[in-house]
Amino acid sequence: MGGSARDWVRGAAATALILALVPARLPAWGVNGHRLETRKAIETLPPELRPWFDANWNYLSQHAVDPLVAASKNSNDIRYQRIEFEKYGQFPYDALPRDYNAAVKKFGRPLVESAGVLPWTIGKYSERLTNDMRAGNWNDARSDAALLAFYVGEAHDPFSTTDNFDGHLSNQQGVDVRFDTNLVDRFALFIYIRPNDAFFIHDPTDHAFEICLTSHSWVEAILLDDRRARAGLPDYTDDYYDHFYNTAGAVVIRQLTEASTEIGSYWLTAWINAGKPQPPAH
Repeated sequence: MGGSARDWVRGAAATALILALVPARLPAWGVNGHRLETRKAIETLPPELRPWFDANWNYLSQHAVDPLVAASKNSNDIRYQRIEFEKYGQFPYDALPRDYNAAVKKFGRPLVESAGVLPWTIGKYSERLTNDMRAGNWNDARSDAALLAFYVGEAHDPFSTTDNFDGHLSNQQGVDVRFDTNLVDRFALFIYIRPNDAFFIHDPTDHAFEICLTSHSWVEAILLDDRRARAGLPDYTDDYYDHFYNTAGAVVIRQLTEASTEIGSYWLTAWINAGKPQPPAH
């Protein structure tokens, strides 16, 4: 068996294991969505940085979903993958400080942690990747780049930003999986992702909040599309998914495209902040 074939078999086996471990109600892009975002993010990078990421593609694609497995084993880890903005009042949620310590001081650690800490997690992993690259710890950089890709991807999933994360508050249980996993898997051949070039992010944590707020703005529209697609149907049939994709598919494509651009931008930002070190040759 050739190297590429072995890689494919190992990747398929890893994907099957992840799917078996991930709980059905965990709000997140599915495995295929995260792999797509990560692959396309590499395409956004400049030539000084892209070869190292290309060489580590198999590792990144496999480990960009490690937090899904971690959350399946410890439900407390889900807080890193979401932020429930409704816990902080009304849109645009100006009452919530973007500094973590200030948020804890104002609302208390139990509320902040239970509502989720996704934007701060992105800021943390952005800093970790910067430190890895600055110190020349490229093995650690590879690991943290994969995790950063996951969390930035999650910030683009509207259902990672709401207390109605699985539709339970609107009697639409499972809408998150139907949107962020099933549409991606069913219509993969129609999902064309063409991200923009990566750009420098001046404040990684503040930018993560802006990403989450933009994603959050799509929640009500997706819920409406889900209700309309199901109207008159006995279950979530092929007809339902055809209708749902016709209305919500553009949001899926937009969010996956933006996620790819932003993942690449966070990688690029860490590298620039680290002083543009030369990645090891492969």
